[in-house]
Amino acid sequence: MKFLPFRSRKAPRQEDRPAPRGAADARCYAIGDVHGCLDQLAELLGLIARDNALRGPAAKAYLVMLGDLIDRGPDSRGVVDLVRSVPLTGMTVVSLLGNHEELFLRILDGESGLMPRWLQYGGLECALSYGVGREALLAAAGDDEAMAALLRASVPEEHIAFLKSCGDGFRFGDYLFVHAGIRPGVAIDAQDVADLRWIREQFLDSDADHGVVVVHGHTISDEPDEQANRIGIDTGAYATGRLTAIAIEGEDRWYLSAEGEPSWFG
Repeated sequence: MKFLPFRSRKAPRQEDRPAPRGAADARCYAIGDVHGCLDQLAELLGLIARDNALRGPAAKAYLVMLGDLIDRGPDSRGVVDLVRSVPLTGMTVVSLLGNHEELFLRILDGESGLMPRWLQYGGLECALSYGVGREALLAAAGDDEAMAALLRASVPEEHIAFLKSCGDGFRFGDYLFVHAGIRPGVAIDAQDVADLRWIREQFLDSDADHGVVVVHGHTISDEPDEQANRIGIDTGAYATGRLTAIAIEGEDRWYLSAEGEPSWFG
């Protein structure tokens, strides 16, 4: 596995606004959509640990997971286990819920009609990582409740509890971390959870001043997608092999990436 070089920069300004800053006396790292890519996550956490140590102590240090830990890649279970373990000493871990976790939890809670969609978009790989047999899934094909029962019998209760405990946003100074984005023109404290997890074009195409710089995943770009009002850091780990993190301290921000082999071609 190889690593992409650091790229450090001052945050660009919106017109008539000072450069955004992170929370005072704090450092924050955020990782984009992991999608079951355990190897890249482990390597990137190692890079973050070394980078954090080299930069010296901060009064507070955070690690934010932007959601979509599961599906598509080969080891959703391993990824959830690693994130649950609070993998970086001295850092507060903040895990956000992505749209893929939402679908997963709704299926486990017994909501019907979602199974075909989930399986098509990487749920099969997730189920296999939890030890659900391919033959058993095929035998239950077309019976959503039977397939959900297989999942409930295989997914540890502590994993379900962890996913249900994940939040929807994290404010860090002038930055707001969410999974997908926000609805332009709607106050931050009035945002709909569905938008935070699912929104795409209305957010991505907007040049509105949101009052914060929104850091998000959900939509793949080849490199971090820096705009004046948002930064996308989903570099498609399952499809490209590249998992990316952003780091923020004061007016500075920089990126760290681990790169491996693509694992899903659905």
